[in-house]
Amino acid sequence: METKRQKRIAKILQKDLAEVLQGEIRRAGIKNFLISVTKTYVTPDLTLARVYVSVFPSEKAEEVVEALRQNAKLVKHEIAQRVRHQLRKMPDLEFYRDDSLDYIENIEKSLREGENPLKDNPGNPEKES
Repeated sequence: METKRQKRIAKILQKDLAEVLQGEIRRAGIKNFLISVTKTYVTPDLTLARVYVSVFPSEKAEEVVEALRQNAKLVKHEIAQRVRHQLRKMPDLEFYRDDSLDYIENIEKSLREGENPLKDNPGNPEKES
């Protein structure tokens, strides 16, 4: 269970990360591209933040997440400059792809096409009945 402090720090990081990442996209002049920070979790010892990002178009998601992982120290430095008056120590950043929107889209597509996503899922125990 997250403490109030963990949630507060996660919220600060999420807001600033979203601003920094969107700003970088605008500065680079990239069109038809969206990245959003969907969730941030901070460990109880406040040394690590797990950052989940959603990327549109989703075909570029893995590439973007890998680039964020490779540049995590630069991103951490940028965020540390922004939160230096709010946090004593900046947690390390780990980036993950949030594919929940893709999952929802696949379910909606299945329902529109008349498929039952629960019965068609090979891992679903209902299918074996």
